[in-house]
Amino acid sequence: MADILITGCSSGGKTTLIGELAARGCRTVAEPGRRLIAQGIAPWVDTEAFLRAAADIAMADLAAHASIDEPVFYDRGLIDALAGLERTNGDTVADALGDPLPYAGGVFLAPPWPEIYAEDSMRRHDFDAARDEYEHLAELLPKLGYSPLTLPKLPVGDRADFVLRKLAVA
Repeated sequence: MADILITGCSSGGKTTLIGELAARGCRTVAEPGRRLIAQGIAPWVDTEAFLRAAADIAMADLAAHASIDEPVFYDRGLIDALAGLERTNGDTVADALGDPLPYAGGVFLAPPWPEIYAEDSMRRHDFDAARDEYEHLAELLPKLGYSPLTLPKLPVGDRADFVLRKLAVA
């Protein structure tokens, strides 16, 4: 199993990258938060409940792919939900994650990219909030034992090439 997390700044191109990887035949998993919002469960109503539900979905996603031998790319995931809870109520991500860490295949971090940032019906926070979220993840991931690779600000095809090259999947 090789679970790979694509995380980072909101509107940093993560979902677009996941779409490109899927188009190339890679196994991908959609962002838990967007799936919840599509079901009518919104973070702006009860942030903590939303993040707990996103964590539950992310854990179920990991369990559902546990026996898969090929790389699985996750658009956000358990660490994102737990990091949100840490920012919201102080719950510690490391305590909640346990051992072994998920995403043993690696973590890619999408940096803030103001030129492509956009709010939409599912993303109602501003760029400053998105940047704060990114900075928290960028500090947190190494503390958890990850060595995240920063995604370059390139067209999506080039970004996908970068990810696959770094994983030697191409």
